[in-house]
Amino acid sequence: MSKPTVAILGSSADRSKFGNKSLRAHQQAGWEVFPVNPRGGEIEGLTAYESIEDVPVDNLNRVSMYLPPAVGIKLLDKIAAKGCEELWLNPGSESPELFNRAVELNLNPIAACSIVDLGLRPSDFPDA
Repeated sequence: MSKPTVAILGSSADRSKFGNKSLRAHQQAGWEVFPVNPRGGEIEGLTAYESIEDVPVDNLNRVSMYLPPAVGIKLLDKIAAKGCEELWLNPGSESPELFNRAVELNLNPIAACSIVDLGLRPSDFPDA
């Protein structure tokens, strides 16, 4: 059986940021994680993709967003083209406009913390 897949939009190499804590939480929970950061490179030993379009998997199980709403809303069409079962809008990434557009695109938006959904807490992942 294959691992569930997640793209983390707003992944960061900074271990104090939630985009990094989410990456580590999903890894710990057994997910195949695809960090997405426009700088590319490597985050926590994983290839960081510059765009959701570059992620080598279609129809992801989850996309977890850690971006400001003004940035995230511009990515919704690309997320819809890639495909996902759930779009997690973590605290600070959601807005009514973004949420409603995600509904229009059938992205199954969930405004909640994806780390908590895993049965974990952000504090479980130290900054250092």
